[in-house]
Amino acid sequence: MYFSLSIMGRLGRIFDVYRRLNAESIIETADRLAVRIGERFPGTGLAGVAGELVDVARQSRDHAAELAKPNWRLRIGVVGVLVLALAVLALVVRDLKFGEVSNEVLNLITVLEPAANIAVLAALGIVFVVRSEDRWKERRALSSLHRLRALVHVVDMHQLTKDPTTLSSGFAPTAHSPDRRMGAADMTRYLNYCSEILSICGKLAALYGQSLPQTGVLEAVHDIEELATALSSKIWQKINLTERKRGA
Repeated sequence: MYFSLSIMGRLGRIFDVYRRLNAESIIETADRLAVRIGERFPGTGLAGVAGELVDVARQSRDHAAELAKPNWRLRIGVVGVLVLALAVLALVVRDLKFGEVSNEVLNLITVLEPAANIAVLAALGIVFVVRSEDRWKERRALSSLHRLRALVHVVDMHQLTKDPTTLSSGFAPTAHSPDRRMGAADMTRYLNYCSEILSICGKLAALYGQSLPQTGVLEAVHDIEELATALSSKIWQKINLTERKRGA
């Protein structure tokens, strides 16, 4: 019996690995991507963004793990509310006298009324403390997700000027056109890297939804994933156009 339970426990842990995002794997992927970008485009803004992505990935791992843990200060507050309510109820009951039979109904009413009030106040206190923990965690998660969303927009700014039409032989830049020195091959790699960064941003956002599956957090995660997917789709359209220019 013990052997079968041990095997089932191990299988559960194995399958759980394939159902949950591994923060360490995401960090490893982000770190490798930063090295690749630094080697191909050293000193560029995108290389700086990739380095920032590694830092954000580490912070997201630690932050998401922290939010998944219970807030013991608030939970001790719940216990404190219960203890206080029980203490007050005990004092009320202690001061009552049940010696005379004629006073039993009056004593019962005297006990029930404060007991009901104490029970209601204790319940409200517990709900307040529990909801306070949820709100506190949600605010912290949303703040971190906002930084991830900002990073997604920064990547979009970097790919903005990478226009495949500039590779056409008939393209004539204006006096205020951005400085474009990339060929088709480098532009393809650059845009690919942008798409990879966006994908990692989506996975980092999902870490928060995995650790704190509250409605507000899940909605923010979904918004970031949708934004990253939409921008990545736009980037791949550029990649396809660039590849056509290379093959023309």
